[in-house]
Amino acid sequence: MAFDSLVSVIAISLAFLPFFFLHSVADTTNATAPVSASTVCNSTLYPGFCKKVLQADNQTANVYEYGRFSVKKSLSAANKFLHLVNKYLSKRRKLTAAAVRALEDCQLLAQLNIDFLSTSFQTVNTTSKVLSSSQAEDIQTLLSGILTNQQTCLDGLKSVESAWTVKNGLAIPLANDTKLYSVSLAIVTKGWVPKNKKGSSPKSRHGRKLSGIRNGQLQLKMSEKTRRIFETVSRRNLIDDSSDSGDNGVMVSGIVTVSQDGSGDYTLINDAIAAAPNNSNGTDGYFLIYVAAGVYPEYVSIAKNKKYLLMIGDGINQTIITGNRSYVDGWTTFSSATFAVVGTGFVAVNITIRNTAGAIKHQAVALRNGADWSTFYFCSFEGYQDTLYAYSLRQFYRECDIYGTIDFIFGNAAVIFQNCNLYPRLPLQYQFNAITAQGRTDPGQTTGTSILNCTIKAADDLASSNGTTQTYLGRPWKQYSRTVYIESYMGSLINPAGWTEWNGTFALDTLYYGEFNNTGPGSNTTGRVTWPGYHIMNATDAANYTVSNFLLGDDWLPQTGVQYFDNLV
Repeated sequence: MAFDSLVSVIAISLAFLPFFFLHSVADTTNATAPVSASTVCNSTLYPGFCKKVLQADNQTANVYEYGRFSVKKSLSAANKFLHLVNKYLSKRRKLTAAAVRALEDCQLLAQLNIDFLSTSFQTVNTTSKVLSSSQAEDIQTLLSGILTNQQTCLDGLKSVESAWTVKNGLAIPLANDTKLYSVSLAIVTKGWVPKNKKGSSPKSRHGRKLSGIRNGQLQLKMSEKTRRIFETVSRRNLIDDSSDSGDNGVMVSGIVTVSQDGSGDYTLINDAIAAAPNNSNGTDGYFLIYVAAGVYPEYVSIAKNKKYLLMIGDGINQTIITGNRSYVDGWTTFSSATFAVVGTGFVAVNITIRNTAGAIKHQAVALRNGADWSTFYFCSFEGYQDTLYAYSLRQFYRECDIYGTIDFIFGNAAVIFQNCNLYPRLPLQYQFNAITAQGRTDPGQTTGTSILNCTIKAADDLASSNGTTQTYLGRPWKQYSRTVYIESYMGSLINPAGWTEWNGTFALDTLYYGEFNNTGPGSNTTGRVTWPGYHIMNATDAANYTVSNFLLGDDWLPQTGVQYFDNLV
């Protein structure tokens, strides 16, 4: 991971807000009334740049017109950048393998940005009024993801020491486009996002929402033929659809099976993914891929057109997907993942994902997740540095086991880990452990890491080492890093300071780190850091980071069948 950030520091007072959204001009001005570009730009992160972009014709406009203009200009910029990346890749024979991999990352990310901006423009181009909460959440999520993609492309290029020509040729458009995307996020937030977003679903009784079946079992609703196939290959009987009052089960539209002994439809997971329908909207249910017990040495990739896949294995340490790519061996952190998913609505149950490169190989990702509305239930993730890359968009993990050393949960998604087990491992000599490294680069991004009702204990190798390894809750990878621990158990391995620096005083006054009502010997906050951005939260603060409020999860999690609670415990 890179040590720097594209963005500059804004006023410290803004950084302290746990949910800082750039406020709507409608707070003080009618959003449909003409205003100057200066009025619109003064509350963006880059007011000078914003004014240059918006004052091309020296005329006033309303917030919606400025917003549409900035998003449309952003879309044009994304297309130009992709063209530039493709131009470099057309001469790949002159580049190192590492440079080509970094450019291929940028190519994929630029394509995603075009998709995200196209969707965003369709939204803002059809209305000049405040959106519903769910629509507003969608567009903020996409525009936040675009900024994450930009930073990842830049970090990858900077890690390629020999590709000076590439970096110099792409650094300026990357920086300018990032500013433009930040401006678009800020203005869209001003015009279209309600001041207080709330999910469309009502709160469930006692603040809890329970779906599906416990202990890694889901209630699946499928055709009789599909049911017979599943029960035959998985050797498990499904609960009758009508047996759980109020829950109609998880809809399944089709099924393929994977087994290494040849008894299934496929022997490779990627072949099963290829057989899934493209661009499903999920209304007919999930396409189920059942992966029988076994060790699968595959680099699994679920592309953006493979939506609403449900992958079920035979259990943690039974169905195992494994790889060993690493930064030391020439892969970018982004491309080192054993399992990478982009397709919307992905759900995984009862699977172990590993990267076995080892601590000596530094960055080596097991899971990279950039799938919106994605869910992992009863899964385990094993690695050392950078195990679980919660990359972008909206994600939920329930009752999962996560093993690692340095920054082993990192990324810039809006993500909640609920009822999970976090196991710091024994790192290399003279290294320390940091559980999280959250990567928020812009105060308008709706991203952050919420660790809720989890358990933090030393993995067996660390517990038996009798060493002096220091373990911290997290450190600020990027300028506006945001992480909270809520109602979780912290073992004695946690350093009394709780958190550690990334590089000197970097981001200590612009981050947001919070703790609320945690238990265990490592939860004592009397010796915690005294950074301006660190907070001992109250219940009101903590409620901002729950499934209901942070992810608007009541709008999409019930479809997955995964058990969860929507508010505080």
